[in-house]
Amino acid sequence: MKTIGKNLQASIDKILNKFDTKAVIFDLDGTLLDNNSFHRKTWEAYLKNMGKQISEEEFNTHLNGRTNKDAVEYIYGRKMSKEESTKYTLEKEALYREIYLPFIKPISGLIEFLDYLHKKNIPMAIATSGIQPNIDFMFEHVPIKKYFKTIVNSLHIKKGEPDPEIYIKAASLLGVDPKKCLVFEDAVVGIKSAKAAGMKVIALSTTQSKKELADANLIIDDYEKFQ
Repeated sequence: MKTIGKNLQASIDKILNKFDTKAVIFDLDGTLLDNNSFHRKTWEAYLKNMGKQISEEEFNTHLNGRTNKDAVEYIYGRKMSKEESTKYTLEKEALYREIYLPFIKPISGLIEFLDYLHKKNIPMAIATSGIQPNIDFMFEHVPIKKYFKTIVNSLHIKKGEPDPEIYIKAASLLGVDPKKCLVFEDAVVGIKSAKAAGMKVIALSTTQSKKELADANLIIDDYEKFQ
C-alpha cells in the first residue's frame, strides 16, 4: 500500500487541528464506496418490475440516507411492519450486491487516508443507514474493517437522517464528545444529520453537486486532495 505524501499529510493535519478532531465518523454509501449510482440503478431495476420509475431528485430526497424501513414505505406508499419492510429491503439489497459486485472499489485515496488516521491514533467509526449484509459485502472486497472501532447500522437507530440519532450514537460508542467528531458525508440529509449532532462535516461530491453540499465545512472530490 502506498503512503500519502508530505503535502497531503500537512493538509490533513491542518484540517484535523482546525476542527479539533478527536474522532472521525464515515457514512458508507458514497463516502467509503462511490456506489450511490448503483443503489439508484438497483432501485430502478427493482421498480421496473413494479411498473414504476424514480428520478435522481426523488432518490436523493426520499431514499438516500433514510432508514430502510422509511425507504421501502416510501416506495410502496404505505406503512409496514418491521417484518414486511425487512423482506422487501433484503430483496432490494441482494439485487444491489449482485449489480455492484463487478465494480466495487474504495473511493480514491481512502485506504491510505484511513491508514494515516490509524497511525495518528484517531478512532474511527462507520455510521450508515445500510444493513449489515452490505457492510459485510464491503469488508469482503475492500480491506478496511481493521480501521473501525465501531459500526452503527440501521438496526441501531429508530430515526433516519436528517435526524442526528445515528451520529450521536456513533460518538457515544466511541466515547468522544460529538463536537470533537469530524464526519465524512456525501448527501445533504447526512450533512444536516451530522451538523444537528454538533459535528463538523466534510462532504464528498460523489452523489450530489458541490452547490447542493454547500452547508458542509469542506467539500472534496476524494481522499487524495484536501483543500
